[in-house]
Amino acid sequence: MNTLSSSQSLDEGQLRLELGERSYDIMVGENLLDQAGQIISPLSKGDKAVIVTDSNVAPLYLARLENSLSAAGIEHTAITLPAGEQTKSFEHLQALTDKLFETGVDRKTMLIALGGGVIGDLAGFAAAITMRGIEFIQIPTTFLSQVDSSVGGKTGINSAYGKNLIGAFHQPRLVLADLETLTTLPRRQLLAGYAEVVKYGLINDPDFFSWLEENGAALLDGEQNLQRHAVLTSCASKAAIVAADERETGVRALLNL
Repeated sequence: MNTLSSSQSLDEGQLRLELGERSYDIMVGENLLDQAGQIISPLSKGDKAVIVTDSNVAPLYLARLENSLSAAGIEHTAITLPAGEQTKSFEHLQALTDKLFETGVDRKTMLIALGGGVIGDLAGFAAAITMRGIEFIQIPTTFLSQVDSSVGGKTGINSAYGKNLIGAFHQPRLVLADLETLTTLPRRQLLAGYAEVVKYGLINDPDFFSWLEENGAALLDGEQNLQRHAVLTSCASKAAIVAADERETGVRALLNL
């Protein structure tokens, strides 16, 4: 299995998923929403972005992201979709792509997914198929999306025959996981993310599993330093697996445990 690049440092809250020219950084920390504009600006091909979010996340975090983009001189538009799994559908995909074209999207436009797994999957798929592929950034706002779905490039929607059956591999340009977004999650959603974190320990990191046994309760109670370590360690595990098997033809299938 490929390992993480030597330039990465979990202590600094940043690591890199190595996929050749499609490699990208994963940043985990506090106040990243307020720094997003200055982080994104050097990565953008143009000076225009479209934020895709949902009706739960928008009232909490959209203004902070928009203020950050404005401060960095990035022109932007926001599209807010209904919250919930039902949004991962052909109907909402078409509505989203229509709105993208209404905003004047071009090949230099950066799409920004601000939300949990539903928004990340849907917006990522829209980015994959719009003009045969535009760049996008993941800003995951749930524990589960921070440790899993925002990393690795799986995008898609559901069909009448099952979940995630229609989609594409389309790697993000960057992942920004702001731990402050976890403070507004119901405990049920924290537990959903924690189950995924435990899986990484079971798959290939017994020391991490032992650490979770000791610190899991405090992590779920909101101890941010513990959450930070859990997100970084989980992302590092997934990044190594994806680097070795991007298209899930071998070892990446372990993540479906």
